[in-house]
Amino acid sequence: MATPPESSPPIPKNTLLENNSPINSEVVSSLGRTSPPEERLAAGKALRKQVPRSAHSQWLPRSDRPDPVLLLEQSDYGRLPNLLPLRYERMAKSPFAFMRGAAMIMAQDLATTPATGLEVQAMGDCHLLNFGAFATPERNLIFDINDADETLPAPWEWDIKRLAVSVLVAGQDIRLSDRDSGAAILATVRSYRQHMEEFAGMTALQVWYSRLTVERIIELSDRPNPKGTQLFEAPKVVYHEASSILPEMTKLVNGQPRIVDKPPLVYHLEDDRTLLEIEQALPQYRASLRDDVRVLFDRYHLVDLAMKVVGVGSVGTRCAVALFMAGEADPLFLQIKEARRSVLEPYSKPSVYDRHGQRIVTGQRIIQAASDIFLGWMQGHDGHDFYGRQLRDMKSSVNLDTLTARSFLEYGEFCGWALARAHARSGDAAQISGYLGQGDVFEMAIAQFAAAYAIQNQQDYEALLDAIEAGRIPTTAGS
Repeated sequence: MATPPESSPPIPKNTLLENNSPINSEVVSSLGRTSPPEERLAAGKALRKQVPRSAHSQWLPRSDRPDPVLLLEQSDYGRLPNLLPLRYERMAKSPFAFMRGAAMIMAQDLATTPATGLEVQAMGDCHLLNFGAFATPERNLIFDINDADETLPAPWEWDIKRLAVSVLVAGQDIRLSDRDSGAAILATVRSYRQHMEEFAGMTALQVWYSRLTVERIIELSDRPNPKGTQLFEAPKVVYHEASSILPEMTKLVNGQPRIVDKPPLVYHLEDDRTLLEIEQALPQYRASLRDDVRVLFDRYHLVDLAMKVVGVGSVGTRCAVALFMAGEADPLFLQIKEARRSVLEPYSKPSVYDRHGQRIVTGQRIIQAASDIFLGWMQGHDGHDFYGRQLRDMKSSVNLDTLTARSFLEYGEFCGWALARAHARSGDAAQISGYLGQGDVFEMAIAQFAAAYAIQNQQDYEALLDAIEAGRIPTTAGS
């Protein structure tokens, strides 16, 4: 049975602009990527007349702003009902956890804020924990965007605004002072602006080949400050390879490795329709791989498949882990995730791809400096789209709870850097840089927006708690 189309809230107009329509399209469309950089810089600077940088400080919710809990309920459509209580239990833990699971709410809000009309391949769900370290195909460690489930061409401002709000809300979550959280916002946005200026001065190939390596991060964060302490004080990172996690994730059953059940997070179900749908769609996944990677993939055969709950926003979607083996100690773990419509689509434009798995894979290849060779997509017989990638292949993320105020600020800087690089690959770095300028006007405006929207996020979070208490929304504890 095919999944019905997902419901969506009405598309809002930009109530902060007089004309209530996409702005400066004439200026943007008049320049091509091959125009001289100085002309594109000037065109970006000219956009300030139509959209002053200070205008980005505004957050004014519409009088007919949809009920945030209703938007969450709409986003539940098509998810696995048995996992919805866990989804809301995770979102109810803190305002930051709520924000991570409520990208659709902020997407409809961002669509009402000023925008220059310059588009990039946007992340769509840009927050501090959607960045991390992972290995390139050459096994070099880089720091980059690590989640692109919501990626879609959209205004560049939407990503940087969501990132800035996440800095403030996460800072409050780990009990930083308002001063330290505010400083981290300014540092994050300043890093984005300054690195966009650097990318504007590069050739197209130089931008495309640019990478933020973990080695470079260590080099920059190991410089002592005047007090003699290290600027970056995150804990040691452990990088996993497939062979190292085989004993942890599997056990032998009748001589064959099987994924260990850890309900409710990892589990098998007999005759499970989702697992059957994924297994039968694997030939499509194989066909989506590059020819050379397909040669490698064909060395492996499927041994086991289990459901696996991941993240916050993804809870309730159809996610699984697949174990393939090429030999007794030669495993390949794939994470299979359901690919749903981007939260940006009602407010930007429909994807050019018929399959959302292909949208995610292609978008991820655009915004990442290097992507997993096993990125691929497929569609099941029940009409669900999926994409696959390696599970925990030399991947790591920062534990925000362990960061000091200084290391939190630096982490924000690295995220701003990575986001600028991603936007410069698909967008016009010169026009964006020309608009941003060299002063602090833009970062001050975004800091004001973040402060205002953090209050909105808190109100929406409290609305969820009220809905849970009233029994409108189920949780694991209360269902």
